[in-house]
This record gives sequence, C-alpha cells and structure tokens, in this order.
Amino acid sequence: MLAILTTHPIQYQVPIWRGLAARGDVPFKVYFMSDQGLRASFDPGFGRALAWDIDLLSGYPHEFMDVHIGPQQDRFTWLRLKPGFIDRLRADGVSVLWVNGWQVLAYWQAVRAAKRCGIEIWLRGETNRRSNRGGLAQSLKWLLLRRLLNRVDRFLTIGSANRAFYLRLGYRREQMVMAPYGVDNRRFAEQAGAAQSARDALRARWGIPSDAFCFLSVGKFVPKKRPLDLVAAVAELQRRLPQRRLHILWVGSGELAAALQAGCAVAYDDAGGVRIPAPADQRPAASFVGFINQSEIGKAYATADALVLPSDAKETWGLVVNEAMASGLPCVVSAACGCAEDLVQPLRPDLCFPVGDIDALVNALAAVVGDPPPVEPLLRHIDHFDVARTVEAVAALYHERCAERAANQDGK
Repeated sequence: MLAILTTHPIQYQVPIWRGLAARGDVPFKVYFMSDQGLRASFDPGFGRALAWDIDLLSGYPHEFMDVHIGPQQDRFTWLRLKPGFIDRLRADGVSVLWVNGWQVLAYWQAVRAAKRCGIEIWLRGETNRRSNRGGLAQSLKWLLLRRLLNRVDRFLTIGSANRAFYLRLGYRREQMVMAPYGVDNRRFAEQAGAAQSARDALRARWGIPSDAFCFLSVGKFVPKKRPLDLVAAVAELQRRLPQRRLHILWVGSGELAAALQAGCAVAYDDAGGVRIPAPADQRPAASFVGFINQSEIGKAYATADALVLPSDAKETWGLVVNEAMASGLPCVVSAACGCAEDLVQPLRPDLCFPVGDIDALVNALAAVVGDPPPVEPLLRHIDHFDVARTVEAVAALYHERCAERAANQDGK
C-alpha cells in the first residue's frame, strides 16, 4: 500500500487524492497531521483567520494522526510524530511512503523510521535552485538536507526548476519522476466560464471601468510577492499610454495593504465600497476586494484581463498562475518564480521579466496589453500541468515498483 503523509488537507493536493481513488488501481491512504484549513485559524501572511470553503475530505481514504502540534505553523517543530507511527504503517501493509516536503520535523522522523523498516520513500517538494541561493548558511542547510534526501528512493518533481535543484545536489535523473504542480483545471475553467456572464456586473460592483485593461494580483500582500513593483509599473505604463485606461484588481490582504492603498487611486475597497478617484490623481486606479475563497475566486479571473506575479525567488512555484491559465487568463510573471520556465516562457517569453526590474515589468505589461495571447494555446499548455498528470505519473510509478519487487522475489 502507498501511504501519503501530509501536513493537512490542502486544496491543491486533494484533487490528486481523489484522482487516485477514482482510478481504483492504487491502494493508498492519506495520513493528515493537522486539521488546518478545515477550521478558521489565523494566517499571518493574510493577516486574518480563514478556512477554505470547499470540501476537502470526501472521495478518498484518509485519517488524522495523533501527533504533537506546536503553536506556530511556520516553525520546523510545528508537527512532530508520536511513538507508534511505524507500527501503524506496518499494520496497514505500507510498502511505499510518500512525504510532501521537509518543512516540518515530522517528515524527517517519518522518513528515517520508514527507511529503517525497508519502506520505500518518495518525496515531492517545492524547492528549486533559485529559492535556495546564499552563502555559507545555505551551504550548511544543503549539507543537513542531504541527510534526508539521501534516504529518498524517488523524487516526484513538480517542474524544471525543482528538478534542477535535485540534479544540482547530485541526485540522478533516473530517480526523478515528473509529477507536475497543478490545480484542478476543470474546476477553475468552469468557475471562470460561469462568471463570464456577470463580468460587467462584477466590474461595476468593484469600480472597474468596462473599457479598462485590468491587471489582477491574487495572494498575500507580503514583501516576497513584490506587489509594490506592480503599482510602480502600472503607473509608468499609464504615463506611456495616456489614452489607454488601466486598472489593478487586488485580491488578498496582508502587511503591505496600507502601502498599496497609499500608492493607488482607490476605486473600491471591501470596507468602504466604490469610490470615485479625483480626475487629477496620477496614481494607478485600483480595486481592493479582500480575500476571496476558493468557491468564488473564478469571479476575479473572469473579471480581469491578465494576472501579474512579480514575486522574488522565494516564490517556489506560484499556483495562482495555474489557476489563471486554466481560467483562460494570460500571465505576466517574474523569471524568479518557480513556474516561469514551465508555464509562461514556453508560450510568451516576453511576458517574463527579471525580478525587481521595473522597466522590464512595464515592457511585459505593455506586451500583454498590446498583444494578449489567445485563450486556446493557454488552455492546451496548462493541460500538461493538470492534477490528472500527477495522478497518472504516481499510478505508473507505483505499478512499476510493484512489478520490480515481484521480479526480485521471483529471482531469489
């Protein structure tokens, strides 16, 4: 049996678990260590309590483990295993353990214990070379990380930058299986499609002119996302294109909210509703709609004309790009983002730019305004990064390993 160990029910992972269950040919169970996301809890990035508003538990076998849970979710020691984990795996007949990263101590404990018992280890993480640059401290971190990675039998790589990270550390390409990072493309396409008929009404509700080209930002207002770069770039683009009406739609919240509102001519905010900016205000027009949950986010994608993600290298992927492309929306992305070379550069390299280079970002924004890519190529390309691709890859790998073990037993 395949045991999948993960921190908590995550909206991007659950479609994978359901897909495996729907196939019916891979015996597995998901072991959760926390119920985060099922109940409202404080998210420091968003600066508010939130819980996802979609079903995250039905349609696949799972259980919640009894573990030590610390008070701070961003700490390495947040989740720690209690004695008896290996006994549970043995009782369930587990032959393969899949862990989803190394950000909590429990993953390290699980890998060490399972390996000692002859259980094969698969690992799927987000880290890439760009997100792990740095001097002596980073080199020491890599040395420590090798103690975990050396126990891994197969790496489920999420994309090109992630694969390059493992290759850089000296692991063999044969150990790697592409299990692309993705979302439930169908759900986002259906949400956006259903919201298209309400596009004009949504724009009116949020203070977005019907003729404006609307740039969309979805996520936390935190430094690594570099949202102020978007403010500066749209302001400059508006100066270059005085006859073209531009607008920014901000979906999210966080510590930079006040700075973003100060830098924009606010046409709408979720607390005060529609405003009318002064005609002479040279700041970029913007609407702040707050956090939008999963069941409603398609409205934002249907309302906007392009997503922009200016993040630095700490953005190990950027799943909002998957969401936007699945919704038929073009994306302008910093080349530092983990998804850039897989999702955006192959289609439109002019929509990628060096992180922090405002002039280059202005040029990329101008490119998408002047020549937006057609929807069909976007949808064809993002189909390669649907969760179904990961389901197929995992199932094929599981059956391959079962066949190898059977052959080894026959040969003894």
